[in-house]
Amino acid sequence: MQTQTSVESNVQQAVPFFLVQNMEASVQYYVDGLGFKMTKKWTPEGKLRWCWLELGEAAIMLQPFWRDGPHTNVPATPVGLGVSIAFTCKDAIAIYRELIARGVEATRPFVGNGMWVTQVADPDGYQLFFESVTDAPEESVFTEHG
Repeated sequence: MQTQTSVESNVQQAVPFFLVQNMEASVQYYVDGLGFKMTKKWTPEGKLRWCWLELGEAAIMLQPFWRDGPHTNVPATPVGLGVSIAFTCKDAIAIYRELIARGVEATRPFVGNGMWVTQVADPDGYQLFFESVTDAPEESVFTEHG
């Protein structure tokens, strides 16, 4: 039987695994829009069926729903509903500026729980938060003038 200490020290990373409706649209959003880099992929018969994307030290995985065959798993309801991932960053305001410059819809940064926060939603509705520690007052809203 393993002790809790050995289990805790054995875990290295949690990686969100998103099933998506349109793999091409999702990859374009994450790579071109958010700046992720595809570092691993599975392409049976030349079709992208899974990928590992990295941004800084964070990673996510994408895989399209199976539309036919024995593994069909297309849901009847929206998939991103209620799913959110928070990325801790050095500077969430810099992330916000980069996203806006790339044409990505991102919320104006605000301070919540001692962190600047900006939020985006991917094509399937998964909510992504980019956050960085700040000493600015709670509920402050970012403006270009400070």
